[in-house]
Amino acid sequence: MKHKPVRVSSFYEIKEGKVERKKKVCPRCGEGTFMADHGDRWYCGKCKLTIWKKKD
Repeated sequence: MKHKPVRVSSFYEIKEGKVERKKKVCPRCGEGTFMADHGDRWYCGKCKLTIWKKKD
């Protein structure tokens, strides 16, 4: 096996009885497509959209 399969449960978190997403949803692809967090940018592997994070 080349890599470990990602568990969908790792994308969500329960806070105060409510389910919250840990990852950002792709604005171009819509619900169900999460973006990868690469430190300085968000990246969608499906549509190749890159959103750069602002430096403070």
